Amino acid sequence: MSEERKDTGSKIYLFDNPKNVKLVIRGLLVLCVILVILDLIIHRHSVHPWEHIFAFYPLYGFVSCVVLVLLAKELRKLVMRSENYYDPYPDADPFDDDGNQEHHDA
Repeated sequence: MSEERKDTGSKIYLFDNPKNVKLVIRGLLVLCVILVILDLIIHRHSVHPWEHIFAFYPLYGFVSCVVLVLLAKELRKLVMRSENYYDPYPDADPFDDDGNQEHHDA
């Protein structure tokens, strides 16, 4: 599903075109609206009383995603390392005089 660009020679993929991205997003939104409307029509056998709330599952999913993102932002503060955390020699030049990459034994 890709073709060559004439000016640069690089490939054009499906989602390089903004129209295709908008089409997919609109399609997903229409699908979400249809599913919420079907929630009015389809009878579910629920176990808990809160499952009878209109659009309970879409709301539950949305709230869960928001909570996960907020928790991940807080967790990032605990596990984030500095930019050169894995670099044993931060001031050393990684290449020797000939342009070959040097290997340091730690």
